[in-house]
Amino acid sequence: MFRDVASQPQVWNLGRRQLPLSRRPLVMGIVNVTPDSFSDGGKHRDAEVAVATAIAMQNDGADIIDIGGESTRPYSDVVDVEEELDRVMPVIESLAGKIAIPISIDTSKSAVAAAAVQAGAEIINDVTGFDGDPAMVGVAVQSGVGVCVMHMQGNPQTMQDAPTYENVVDEIHAYLMARRDLCLAAGISIDRVCLDPGIGFGKTHEHNLTLLKATRRFTDLGCPILIGHSRKGFIRKMLGDDAADLTAGTLGVTLAVAAAGANVIRVHDVRETVQALTLFEASGGFDKAKL
Repeated sequence: MFRDVASQPQVWNLGRRQLPLSRRPLVMGIVNVTPDSFSDGGKHRDAEVAVATAIAMQNDGADIIDIGGESTRPYSDVVDVEEELDRVMPVIESLAGKIAIPISIDTSKSAVAAAAVQAGAEIINDVTGFDGDPAMVGVAVQSGVGVCVMHMQGNPQTMQDAPTYENVVDEIHAYLMARRDLCLAAGISIDRVCLDPGIGFGKTHEHNLTLLKATRRFTDLGCPILIGHSRKGFIRKMLGDDAADLTAGTLGVTLAVAAAGANVIRVHDVRETVQALTLFEASGGFDKAKL
């Protein structure tokens, strides 16, 4: 069954600006200002290095920079508000005057989100889907910025113990619909809301693959769909190689979900992703994809 392209979201409204949405997805570059993230923990812990990395990502074609100060890898330690602020605020404050693309704050804490927005962030990216901090919805409403709400079963300390679903696609679709409706009821307009099925967050690698194959299903929710699969463990499991470099596998998934209608791709390797999407588009990949 073909989608009605006219019914799909045309922009992601961030309050201060609108990001146009097209068949080619936006690229969100990941800058983890943490010592323990699963892929690049410690790499950007120094604020100057993080700022330089974000600027390089913009130059490589990123549309958004996503900055996080607390790892959400399985079994990661919880970080208190002050520590998270100490990590992210120097980076956001410095970047706000140096890059032209929007800054996203990856946090589940309302105090961190509020401070980040005050410093120039234009997106609140909450992996708990506004379930983790009751005050987060209020910050989102008051700030007027864009939001991204994600599905996670459990929390980072428990989510990979025994993820279980009767129907992973139906259950996560229903959850994201409910999160969307919660945002609307609170006064957050639908064009400000992005939804993320949460690849790797309380899912087995079979669940992840099932969700990725069903990317098109989530596009009926009327909001931009973000896919965050970059360098995640299911890629190694699929390849059967614990030592595999994850870049090529990440790019393979990127092109598949881009063809299926994903609107935002959250990745570590911006240059490679932009190049892959450019060639995919130039060679007719989007023209051949079913809508």
